[in-house]
Amino acid sequence: MTPKIETTNEKKLIGKRLIMSLVNNRTGELWKSFMPRRKEITNNLTNDLISMAIYKPTPFAEFKPANEFEKWATVEVAHFENIPTDMETFTLAGGLYAVFYYKGSSADHSIFQYIFGTWLPNSNYDLDERPHFEVLSDKYKNNDPTWEEEIWIPIKPRQ
Repeated sequence: MTPKIETTNEKKLIGKRLIMSLVNNRTGELWKSFMPRRKEITNNLTNDLISMAIYKPTPFAEFKPANEFEKWATVEVAHFENIPTDMETFTLAGGLYAVFYYKGSSADHSIFQYIFGTWLPNSNYDLDERPHFEVLSDKYKNNDPTWEEEIWIPIKPRQ
């Protein structure tokens, strides 16, 4: 699986976030609190959902399933006016990304094992310390084996 290398512009996001780890995965809780209220965000640029993860610097060098990270459930917006109660804003800086088109269940983590264990070490890129995100259509179905999504991994040219 070869990714498309893309440079993205800055994105303005509105949504909700939780601190979690792989051991204490609260992704379901996060999306259950966000999805019923996503229509309160009135200035969306698309109908896509964005699932974003912010890791501490060098998260994979000292990887442990208990390492905490920040997970967001968001949508991209034109501006930060009219932010719904209990939601937050985030400005995702633009930059270089490896974009993987994935089809399969969100419960199958083999794509990430491939990205970080095979593709990245054999590429001309290093992991960059920026947020990772996935773009999901508004018809997203959790754990559906026919589901398709885009996985955006921040990269920088290897020196």
